[in-house]
Amino acid sequence: MVRPFDQILNLVSAGDVDAGLIIHEGQLTYGNQGLHLIVDLGVWWHEQTGLPLPLGANAIRKDLGHPAMEEVTAFLKQSIQYGLDHRDEALDYALQYGRDLNRDRADQFVGMYVNDWTLDFGPRGREAIETLLRRGYEAGVIPHPVELEFIG
Repeated sequence: MVRPFDQILNLVSAGDVDAGLIIHEGQLTYGNQGLHLIVDLGVWWHEQTGLPLPLGANAIRKDLGHPAMEEVTAFLKQSIQYGLDHRDEALDYALQYGRDLNRDRADQFVGMYVNDWTLDFGPRGREAIETLLRRGYEAGVIPHPVELEFIG
């Protein structure tokens, strides 16, 4: 059953479901509700593949043309670098939206997702994305093989 991510902890805690996939700050706060970890999918993925778990990426339409794709990529990198260079300010902003996170936990959470990997996946990150999408196709979750093109 599919439920909004911000309801999962409460559903499991109330016994409405036996388990749930936790994303976002719930990865750090599930214990506050007396819940227990069954499996950390990042650890599991690394054990299976030796690669980092690909959590997200930006995509752009190819029909915009290579110059526009490069320009958007450059702007995204500048924005991410600005956030990395001004971490305290970015953290202050993010705390407005963090559910049940104090500053230390918020800093830990931000560090999990906003880091040098965010600027550039590198060869291992690209391999991780290709592996995830290939396995998704092989499992029938993705209807067609995905042909990736990385920019920058």
